[in-house]
Amino acid sequence: MAQKRCLLWDYTNTNNCPGQMDQVNFNGPMHSVSNWNAWTPPELKGRAPFRPMIHDAGKLSGTDWAIIQATQNSIIHFFNEPERNGISTQQAADAWNSQLLPLKNQNNKLVSPSCAGDDAGHAWIADFMSKVAANPPDFLGIHYYGADGNAAIQEIQNMHALYPNQPIIVSEIASTAQDLPSVVGFTVQVANFMDSTDYVFEYGFFGCMEHLADNFVSPAAQLMNPDGSFTDLMLKLMWDQPMHT
Repeated sequence: MAQKRCLLWDYTNTNNCPGQMDQVNFNGPMHSVSNWNAWTPPELKGRAPFRPMIHDAGKLSGTDWAIIQATQNSIIHFFNEPERNGISTQQAADAWNSQLLPLKNQNNKLVSPSCAGDDAGHAWIADFMSKVAANPPDFLGIHYYGADGNAAIQEIQNMHALYPNQPIIVSEIASTAQDLPSVVGFTVQVANFMDSTDYVFEYGFFGCMEHLADNFVSPAAQLMNPDGSFTDLMLKLMWDQPMHT
């Protein structure tokens, strides 16, 4: 069994429906959790590895940074779509060299900033990777949203060709199609590809939350219903491997 699936557990669940974590199957392909924050959801109760994130430049100080500094034996994500959040590649590289690299001495592994799968994202990560070439990330983080499974697979293959020395973590991915059959088809196709591709280390389908994050995300791709219960797609991701439509 390939255990590569990361549960993208929105921080609002910790207040609104923490008990749902008890319903997650961590004995199948779902094996880790992220909440876009440095702090671990208390309802996880050590049942799976947690992937902390330095979401933006504001998290490089204060309480969030103190949590990151105390982190040991973990995989740490660095910046979420920085090209859309006003973070320059130089600013990111400076923080990488001065603050991130020392974390490796605590047996942590580092994920590059995860950029959107568009021209701006591609240009940003290329410039960042050139600036940190002397001390590169352990993993390449990428995001992908779209309705075409073949295009998603092509994006992952292209990014691997550009950065062959970094295993890939697809830290966000989802279909933007509005109808459930298309969403399921995309999810099944791409999950099966990632499960069987050695250079894909981990991936997380967006997202497990009661309410849509924005109008861009397809309601059909949600992993949680408004009442906190899991959708059929979430159940597939927890239990099925290989996945089937």
